[in-house]
Amino acid sequence: MSLEGSIGGAHNVEPAAVAGSDRWSAALSNVSQIGGVVESLSGLLLHKAVYMDEEAFGHAASNARQSRNAVAQERRIRALEKELDSAIAAARQARVEKKRAESLQRAAEAHCQEVLQELENTTKVFKLHLEEFRKKEEDLTRKDSEIQVLKAIIQTMTKA
Repeated sequence: MSLEGSIGGAHNVEPAAVAGSDRWSAALSNVSQIGGVVESLSGLLLHKAVYMDEEAFGHAASNARQSRNAVAQERRIRALEKELDSAIAAARQARVEKKRAESLQRAAEAHCQEVLQELENTTKVFKLHLEEFRKKEEDLTRKDSEIQVLKAIIQTMTKA
């Protein structure tokens, strides 16, 4: 008894059953097509298959393994080259930043020297002014004492 006869054999089937029967028919058609493809592939394999002895198979397997290793190593080399390029670029950027920082440091040191020189000059001027001020203060103190002496003389002369 075939599946087609048992599924689609009755005439008094409801519409849902007819739709299910159509799906079964399509599924059976697909299965038969797959069977044809499998037979075709097996025929191709039988006609085009290469049979090797153990030694030839060993060499072929070794060559395939070496080929896979070579491909993997090439990928690794490319990855390492990318890493190297990135490292070189980072080093180049670091050198540029270092030169910039050194330049900024030299400029800051030069500015610091200028400020220090200006401070030293201001200190020298201040010391000169302080010396001048002390001399004038001494002169004023001396003149004040002379004035006091002259006042005392004037007072004694006016009383006498």
